[in-house]
Amino acid sequence: MQKYLAKSNPPETIQEHTDNLLKNYQTLKKLYPEINIDWYLLELVCLLHDLGKMNRLFQKKVGNGSGVGKEIPHGYLSVAFVPYSKLEDLGYSEDEIQVVYQAIARHHERKKDFTEQEWETEIEKLSEQWETFFYERLADNADYSSEIDTIYFYPEARIFEGENTVEIETFKNYVQLKGLLNRIDFAASAGIDVELENDFLQESMEHQLANFQEKNAAADWNLLQKYMLQHQNENVVVIAETGMGKTEAGLLWLGNHKGFFTLPLRTAINAIYTRVTKEIVTDKQAQRVGLLHSETYSQYLLHEENTEMEIDEYYTRTRQMSLPVTICTLDQLFDFVFRYAGFEHKLATLSYSKVIIDEIQMYSPDLLAYLILGLSYIDKFGGKFCVMTATLPGIVLDLLHDNEVDFIQPEEKFVSERVRHSVEVVHTEIDSVFIKPFFHDNRILVICNTISKAKKIYSELKAMFPNKKVRLIHSQFIKKDRSKKEEEIFEDGQKDNPESCIWVATQVVEASLDIDFDLLFTELSDINGLFQRMGRCYRNRALDVDTNVYVFDGGEKVCSGVGKKLFIDETIFTKSKESLKNCSGALTEVKKMEMVEQIYSTESLEGSKFYDELTQALNYVKSFDSYELDKKEVRSKFRNINSITAIPATVWQENKEEITSYMEILARSSKEVSKKEKMIARTNLAEFMLNIPDYLYKKSEGEVHRINRYETVIEFKCDYSEDIGIIMQEKQKESLFF
Repeated sequence: MQKYLAKSNPPETIQEHTDNLLKNYQTLKKLYPEINIDWYLLELVCLLHDLGKMNRLFQKKVGNGSGVGKEIPHGYLSVAFVPYSKLEDLGYSEDEIQVVYQAIARHHERKKDFTEQEWETEIEKLSEQWETFFYERLADNADYSSEIDTIYFYPEARIFEGENTVEIETFKNYVQLKGLLNRIDFAASAGIDVELENDFLQESMEHQLANFQEKNAAADWNLLQKYMLQHQNENVVVIAETGMGKTEAGLLWLGNHKGFFTLPLRTAINAIYTRVTKEIVTDKQAQRVGLLHSETYSQYLLHEENTEMEIDEYYTRTRQMSLPVTICTLDQLFDFVFRYAGFEHKLATLSYSKVIIDEIQMYSPDLLAYLILGLSYIDKFGGKFCVMTATLPGIVLDLLHDNEVDFIQPEEKFVSERVRHSVEVVHTEIDSVFIKPFFHDNRILVICNTISKAKKIYSELKAMFPNKKVRLIHSQFIKKDRSKKEEEIFEDGQKDNPESCIWVATQVVEASLDIDFDLLFTELSDINGLFQRMGRCYRNRALDVDTNVYVFDGGEKVCSGVGKKLFIDETIFTKSKESLKNCSGALTEVKKMEMVEQIYSTESLEGSKFYDELTQALNYVKSFDSYELDKKEVRSKFRNINSITAIPATVWQENKEEITSYMEILARSSKEVSKKEKMIARTNLAEFMLNIPDYLYKKSEGEVHRINRYETVIEFKCDYSEDIGIIMQEKQKESLFF
């Protein structure tokens, strides 16, 4: 028997690699027998997917033979081994057999750069290798045909979503079969389990309740948490005010199932991950709970001492979605709505998972569109979701219904009777002179819509109180300084902190930080953003003062950041401003929710920029065929990237030696330094970086420093202060957001 390799480093035969796939296949079948999949067909594609690797040119590539010619991707050759006669005899339909061929051929998404004649020639040549190949686990599935009937497969063929019932069902079967084959194959190649069992979360939640009861014998899950526990097997949309224990509610709904917990902001995700691993799932965290966003490895480095396994393995398990519970950003999960080549493993995984969507009101129109479509697919494929939110834009419910998403809602909102905020609307632009007399041994938070406005107010307040603690936070600080500021504002923002201070901020504090200031002074952005900002003041305490929130509505003007080409929708701003006219004084949580529902209803939003962007994004994604975009295009579209990552020139010059040392590590080959060393260097280098908006980047110059063939670092020509952030030259007029 001839020895054929599936990979060379380390050497592994096709049979050995397939054995690993079958092990993971059995794991998946044991843990999730309810998956809507034909288990025989899944086992079959696992058996056959790599048999095409026995061709001479692939074997030459892995150092196990010789040959001359053009190598054809092995998936396209593996289809020669599909036992179609057996499948016909077993009663499988033409569509079902097509799915088998396509799942095998396209289990790696390779560019087709060969002719049909070249493909047929290589298929015929495989007969020679087939005669010397033996794998006992093929059993009666062992078959080879040099001629493949075009009703089942030809290289240009694709399975598309289609519109009629049969086409839709065939597409679903294809996504499931190829997606699960991908998951199993990825895990086998990485040397990890395709899934780890969730046999711990319900017990962990019971322990959490017991911990509460040790401090208070009468402690019990609240009405929200009990509702979620009672509706574990349904899609649920619930509205619950801040402080109602939505994290616990979501985890109770998840129970002992595979699940994904999504939030809008990385800082919020990091906080939830830290809390869950420290307070709820306190044992074997690295096998149970993962963190998935663009800076996962950096965060794992921070938590490294708490993990029982090597960090690279933990990172791999997380990226491969093998962990029972994953806390992640939307872009890591929901980009499958673009149906790019290779999306199938995500949707196939979500078909047997439960997804928690927290704070849906924080998403921009395009992300909200992707979320709605994603929930539609999850529902159709058999997965479950719950939406938990403090305020729910009315248009969301309409869009879920329009896209035929099945879900339930409780009759009542989960909201307490307490009043946390009393509002005074100030009919002028935000004004430091107005704020000045309120500062006396207390903690004040000032929130502006744009960075330029925040800098102006900060400079004025700093001049008014030169010997007091006045700080500024926004998005345009390098990561190292931003992290310090987040830690500092978190400490200053605790209600039992006796130190007086003023913090001037932008919307970066709207939902990412658990802070509780005494007084809030804020520009009006929109009603939803306003209520998010109000949550940073009297977060978890009842009102005990006459007024604790002052809202500047711009008077005869609009506030900063509002306008057609700016980030705050003018129509929504105007409606929000109008709704606040009758809101002087105490404002209940129920009233807040009603105002958001009304202003963000479909009828109210029609004609607004928000509505146009939302509907355009929905229609855009629906308009193109599956596989029209590649993954790189999708990542760019989904993240809506409109900024450049760079290091300010001042920071570069002050830290040149350290920055250069990290670049030198990244420039070395993988033989010279380990993956972990490179990731640590990349993480440390990122501490000096920030995101600079495109329009601002174009106003100055950026010097490109090359690390290696694939990576560069940009030195942006501007000044920088750890107190103020980026400082542009006078001629470079700025109008900064966030």
